[in-house]
Amino acid sequence: MADITARLGWRHLRAAPTAHVRCHRRGRLVHDGPGLSFWFRALTAALSEVPVDDRELAVSFHARTSDFQDVGVQATVTYRIHDPATAAARLDFSIDPDTGAWRGAPLEQIATLLTESAQQHALDVLARTTLASALADGVATVRERVGGGLAAEPRLPATGIEVVAVRVVAIRPEPEVERALRTPAREQIQQEADRATYERRAVAVERERAIAENELASKIELARREEQLVEQSGINARRRAEESAAADAVRADAEASRTVRLARAEAEAAERIGAARAEAQAAWLRVHSAADPATLHALAVTRLAENLPRIDSLTLSPDVLTGLLAKLGAAPAGGAAGAEGAGGGPAAGARP
Repeated sequence: MADITARLGWRHLRAAPTAHVRCHRRGRLVHDGPGLSFWFRALTAALSEVPVDDRELAVSFHARTSDFQDVGVQATVTYRIHDPATAAARLDFSIDPDTGAWRGAPLEQIATLLTESAQQHALDVLARTTLASALADGVATVRERVGGGLAAEPRLPATGIEVVAVRVVAIRPEPEVERALRTPAREQIQQEADRATYERRAVAVERERAIAENELASKIELARREEQLVEQSGINARRRAEESAAADAVRADAEASRTVRLARAEAEAAERIGAARAEAQAAWLRVHSAADPATLHALAVTRLAENLPRIDSLTLSPDVLTGLLAKLGAAPAGGAAGAEGAGGGPAAGARP
């Protein structure tokens, strides 16, 4: 909308750069162009303002497919007025000289024209398309058909309007049909989720089974190794016992051999000692056999004296001493008589 100010019966208009302003005075065009700024009199000037910027128009309508299903189409049409003079001549873009507002509704007329044209082309293409195809590929098909139809529409260039772009936002069926169409997909998704859950559980069960088998195999291997350990321990114990017995046998044999050797040595020594003693006895006997009887008697008395008990002290009473002296006194007389007898002839009792 143009900015208009009043000064002493005059009006000043200042338009935006995207607004094309046309000013007629007494039926003659005096100002024509975008973004103008000028003074004018309200009683003699006829003003019109045509927007030349790109504008977006939202289009929403219902259509029916070839299988008699209602769908909703949402699209956006981008347009602009490329010929402001033609648009101002065909549509009412006049503005109030005091406020700068449009006297009519030119943009609504353009919106109605574009909506009806786009709807006509979209209905034409959807009427020959099934619901499934419309939902799958209908967006591109409708966009191409509506864009081509608006470009070929003769009324738009005659009004000075140019369609810049067409976008189809969505094609949707009715809520009940949409829920019905979603059901198989939801069921399939649920089945996929259930299958994934079952597979995950199966994998978990399989892993638990594998873990249990590994634990059982570990226990079996441990028991087998314990059995081998016990068996090896018994073998080692038997081997130690056998080696100990063999060592004891070797020690016993060595001890027996040593004892036999000692016994033999002792026997030989005893034999030698006996022989030596026998030889000494024989020599002693030979010596005694060659000695005279008096010498033998003296030796006998000496031996007897050696074997008698030891006398530490001797007490002689007067009686014993008297008797001993009497015997000693009588001994010389008896000895002399014996000597005479010996000198005169053989002793009594002697054999010739």
